[in-house]
Amino acid sequence: MLAPCIMYATGRVSAPTGGCCDGVRTLNSAAADHQTTCACIKQQTSGMGGLRPDLVAGIPSKCGVNIPYAISPSTDCSRVH
Repeated sequence: MLAPCIMYATGRVSAPTGGCCDGVRTLNSAAADHQTTCACIKQQTSGMGGLRPDLVAGIPSKCGVNIPYAISPSTDCSRVH
């Protein structure tokens, strides 16, 4: 769902695409367990080179989505509820 966000997250485009924002909205509304979703996002992004943490962290707000945790390598997903 978040693959369309990669171009923005690497700084190749200046704003998240509609497909990126749709994916963020879909994932957020489908996520019954935010802790698991947080851990999954961290795991998937940790192996990707070239991602800019500052851009990744801002994707939800740029898409108008409020999530209950920061998307960051330092986020402790075990504390997310």
